[in-house]
Amino acid sequence: MTRNIHMRRHIFLLLLLYTATMQYGHAFAVAGHGGRRSTHLANDATKSSVSFQHANVACDDDDDDDSSSLSTASPAALWHKNRRKEMIQKYPEIIQLERSSSQIVALPLLFLVNFSLAAMAVLSGSLSILQVGLLALFPGSILSLWQLQILHDCLHGSLFSEDFKFNPFRSKKELEKILLFWASMPSAFGYYLYLKYGHLTHHRNVGNSDATLAKLFDSRQKDFEDGDVLFVAHRMKLKGDVGPKIYGHEVSISRMGFRSWLGLDRYGSRLRAAINATIFASSFLFERAMLILNDFVVALIGKNLFFPNKPAAFHDECATYCRCAVVVRMALVILAGSWKALLFLYLAETLWSIPPHPAAAMFVTNHGSISDATGNCVPSSSTYAGRWYSLLTLGTNFHCEHHDFPTIPLQKLGILREIAPEYYKSGSTDNVIEVMEGAFADPDFYACLDSNVLTKA
Repeated sequence: MTRNIHMRRHIFLLLLLYTATMQYGHAFAVAGHGGRRSTHLANDATKSSVSFQHANVACDDDDDDDSSSLSTASPAALWHKNRRKEMIQKYPEIIQLERSSSQIVALPLLFLVNFSLAAMAVLSGSLSILQVGLLALFPGSILSLWQLQILHDCLHGSLFSEDFKFNPFRSKKELEKILLFWASMPSAFGYYLYLKYGHLTHHRNVGNSDATLAKLFDSRQKDFEDGDVLFVAHRMKLKGDVGPKIYGHEVSISRMGFRSWLGLDRYGSRLRAAINATIFASSFLFERAMLILNDFVVALIGKNLFFPNKPAAFHDECATYCRCAVVVRMALVILAGSWKALLFLYLAETLWSIPPHPAAAMFVTNHGSISDATGNCVPSSSTYAGRWYSLLTLGTNFHCEHHDFPTIPLQKLGILREIAPEYYKSGSTDNVIEVMEGAFADPDFYACLDSNVLTKA
């Protein structure tokens, strides 16, 4: 009886916290905009169906600095742009997919996901560490991935329809900004900073040899040159100098881990893949733990020391987000009465990215250097493992489709392969274990970075 009363009290407090957080988020965002009406997108009746650049920066700030310090799109980005033009010419009905939204499905799901993650974090306080791990593995990791995918739709302008009205928000653009910020919580480190500063430029600069790991940390631009480089550095071959550096000494956890991988001459393929996957998981988990600690530092000092040259606007945004996120995390820890609430969020956020989790198959192979039948390089890949897999990943597995058409919402990406089958791999029989084994036994260069030939289709 007493236990039930405590649980009801926790759930009630959690609802109050979530409601207060969303209300405060609205006030904060409107105050931050000084009451200005955003006109970017608000004056557009439909999404662009021609311009690759517009499709990928549609949700970026209209008053931000240039999206990156790289002046031209990468060969891989141009490959997708050319495919997109060809496909629209052959199949003009694709334009209707771009004009759709995911709000009916994704918006209620996002609130359910975030409430569930918060409730499970509180519940974790009464569980053993093993039970916390199992809860984080399922359903926690799936919910965290869904949170990322829905926020990703929001970033690309695909979550809300163009005529969506919700007072007192002044525009679709402002609503997207508010939702992206606050619906990134609860989390242990979260997806907000990557989405805000690294994903749209990833579309433009994917596989760009100038978007090095060192440049990403040393850049004076507000946005990352290619935010995905931060992830692929753990598991793929890159070119160029490495960062971050302190007093000239490299302190990259990801590259130190990757350099420890076994070469092709060591052991058999399966054993080598298992060992390399273990090294990857270790470096990935360790780095994420350090990033969580860094959030506390940023919240205290108001600056992200890993990016010393970035403008004040970047550091101010980092500090604001970290302070809000830390408050939410600590509130959940207090409600749970244990640090295990944070442990749950940490594991839920990371486990879907590492083997043997089935979702890791699409994560570790989405930008390889696969050769087609003619020997040309293909910079983006999708994982087709059946309908259950598409549901498990909420459409994240349709990665090549997404880079071809960034503004098609998550529930419509699979339709592309039905409309234009000659542009995508046939079948739905990918074995996720074999996909992961190949990625870790023989790692690729990132997005055809070492190739001068990109296939047209």
